[in-house]
Amino acid sequence: MHIGFLGLGNMGSAIAANLLKGGHPLRVWNRSPGPAAALAGAGAQAAATPAEACEADVVFAMLADDQALREVLLDSGLLERLPPAVILVNMATISVAFAAELAQRAQARGIAYVAAPVLGRPDAAAAAKLNILAAGPDAAIDAVQPLFALIGQKTWRFGAQAQQANAVKLTVNFMLAAAVETLGEATVLAGAHGIAPQQLLDLLTGSIFPGPVYQGYGTLIAQQRYAPAGFKAALGLKDLRLALAAADAVAVPLPVGSAVRDSLLDAVAHDEGGMDLAVLGQVAARRAGR
Repeated sequence: MHIGFLGLGNMGSAIAANLLKGGHPLRVWNRSPGPAAALAGAGAQAAATPAEACEADVVFAMLADDQALREVLLDSGLLERLPPAVILVNMATISVAFAAELAQRAQARGIAYVAAPVLGRPDAAAAAKLNILAAGPDAAIDAVQPLFALIGQKTWRFGAQAQQANAVKLTVNFMLAAAVETLGEATVLAGAHGIAPQQLLDLLTGSIFPGPVYQGYGTLIAQQRYAPAGFKAALGLKDLRLALAAADAVAVPLPVGSAVRDSLLDAVAHDEGGMDLAVLGQVAARRAGR
């Protein structure tokens, strides 16, 4: 398959590199030329415009947010110019409402639209160990599944309505941020009683809270290692806001989500938005005067 790829941040670059390793012709575009040039050195073709990158059988998009996608795909008129045979795969974490709009507008053009946000940090993306949350037309997902196999360890399918995959992604990110918030608060509480962060982490991950979230983010909190960021706090805030909006649309209270949003706002207010989500541990310490 000829593949186009829009958006080469930390995640996008790693995903595109694995698609390239699969032997597929790949055209890539990014707002800043550096990441596209790096992939061109590995055999990809750097596109001068998004439209040039979209001259493909399958187009992947991994842009930052709703606004970036709207500018590149809709405001530019690019979606209207895509050939009906193309499959558009959006891997970005976007709002449920905008995902539904994109799916509707693609369907009106006869374009197969697949939502495929992912679970995993950049290291998982580089290792092709992502979990892919897919929703959209079954035939389109079947067609791109060989490509998903190049970038992820499992594809989880959530139905024919594309926005359902985005609802799941926002739900998971809400839970992730809540877990990191409690890790940060718990570390400060134990520390105030003379317990070393690593000692607490060893207990938690070796008993009732095993797994990558507590192990990975717990280690960052214990070591106060908040940069470089695998998942920026500012992006976590963006996702919490989207989760709260999705909850508000269906009258579902998320009181924990509101509290975590405020902690992330605290981080951004202290110029920590570019740090890793684990900086919630620093926020908890600051609030406790420690």
